[in-house]
Amino acid sequence: MDKFYIITNSDKDKEFKITGQIVEYLRSHGRECQVQQAKRKMDGPYHYTDPKRIPEGTECIIVLGGDGTLLQAARDVVHREIPLLGINLGNLGFLAEVDTQSLYPALDKLMAGSYEVEERMMLTGTVYRDGKVIGRDIALNDIVIGRDGPLRVVRFNNYVNEEYLNSYNADGIIIATPTGSTGYSLSCGGPIVSPSASMTIMTPIAPHTLNIRSIVFPPQDVITVEIGEGRRQDKENGLASFDGDTMIPMVTGDRIQIRKSAVSTKILKLNHLNFVEVLRQKMGNN
Repeated sequence: MDKFYIITNSDKDKEFKITGQIVEYLRSHGRECQVQQAKRKMDGPYHYTDPKRIPEGTECIIVLGGDGTLLQAARDVVHREIPLLGINLGNLGFLAEVDTQSLYPALDKLMAGSYEVEERMMLTGTVYRDGKVIGRDIALNDIVIGRDGPLRVVRFNNYVNEEYLNSYNADGIIIATPTGSTGYSLSCGGPIVSPSASMTIMTPIAPHTLNIRSIVFPPQDVITVEIGEGRRQDKENGLASFDGDTMIPMVTGDRIQIRKSAVSTKILKLNHLNFVEVLRQKMGNN
């Protein structure tokens, strides 16, 4: 690789010390490298990163921060189809597996072409009200449908490929990718799935029933979640959250249709840590 681009989280690298070290190291080895600071809530169609600023021919995007920064960058730059490498400046992450201790060996591997590209499935969620689209976004980790307002459960009506599945009261529902299986879904009792797999995981959040568990669906299935009526036929308010970032308000009768996205995130793997090793460390099993 010869052309690099850095997206850096200034909250994690406040004085751009590590960013500067990477730029200097790459340029000292004859490589091209430019930098963009991830900004909070940009104006326009993008969230934190403007993909139009990334030069043509860029071969790798290095994301400095953590899993959250990489998630934000992935959603903005996915249509550029440039592989991402996450540099974790905090705790060990599932996405940003390279840390500052292994930074220079990782850069050496990139320059030497010693890497693999792993495709990560994404989700597209489209919110409908009275048959009309009121919002749409993509997610690499998960789409969460939950309540908005008072602390009370919401009725969810669930469909798979337009066929009725079930209904139940809960705090919310998580629709996760394999990448997102180690996030919010896991904390709510969902299964851990290898990130290289292709499937969709549906996990309830604090369901008010004993017989509802996570369900795993094949990638071609389309899941629809409808906000049901509240107690005494009240109108409920909900939110659809994409990777914990974009929020689309929903009300009783609104539906969100979730399917495998036509685009995917490309993650660079340097064999520094494979998924099993990261999982073992995260789970505390030595």
